[in-house]
Amino acid sequence: MLVAVVAASVAATLAMPLSPALPGASRTAPLRGSAIGAAGVVALLAVSTPRVAALALVALGVLAAVGLLIRRRRSRRAARHVAGRVLESCELLAAELASGQPPGRSLGHAALSWPPLRPAAEADELGGDVPEALRRLATLPGAGDLRLVAAAWAVSSRSGQGLADSVRRCAEGLRAAHRAQRMVEGELASARATARLVAALPALALLMGSGAGGSPLAFLLGHPWGLACLAGGLLFGFAGLWWIEVIAGDVEGGS
Repeated sequence: MLVAVVAASVAATLAMPLSPALPGASRTAPLRGSAIGAAGVVALLAVSTPRVAALALVALGVLAAVGLLIRRRRSRRAARHVAGRVLESCELLAAELASGQPPGRSLGHAALSWPPLRPAAEADELGGDVPEALRRLATLPGAGDLRLVAAAWAVSSRSGQGLADSVRRCAEGLRAAHRAQRMVEGELASARATARLVAALPALALLMGSGAGGSPLAFLLGHPWGLACLAGGLLFGFAGLWWIEVIAGDVEGGS
């Protein structure tokens, strides 16, 4: 029962949705969940036998690794979603400016479509620094392309002209970059699928060993050397998956 409680607490902590990367976002919930999981681990180690504790640590390690991979995948999806909204906002802003709308009103319309742009629109309404507000928003994962819009806005505010043409060119460049990004993601999908297949092969080998009359699970779960092999194999397997994700993230970021 204690093992189940600890595993459930750690799984809930690691599967918790990522906090929005916005100023003032609360980080207390993940920290509270991590503290509960750590307290559960300490209690487990204090009351259980060495074998049960070893099995529980291996299980918690698996949960932690799966949680990290899930959170990285969610983070990547969130960044991709934000990048898509940035492109949509740039295209809307370019269309508004091309139709003759004032920059402030165009930015306000774009903020209605994507609320994170609201601070930049409010900065324009209050006579503040719009490029600086856009640069702050560009620190969000996936929103880095807003630095181009901020630069165009800053140059236009000094020269008094050219904002519509600059934003249009920004939107065209972002559209081309997104097409290239989709091609890169398509190429990386096969590499990720291959890595997951290779990571699942040991489980197939265990099933084949059991079917051939052996007892690999009894050795892995009941013998100290088996537990060591199990922990090492899982460690290397998850390390390989993580390394593939790191390489793929670098390729996606550099595309």
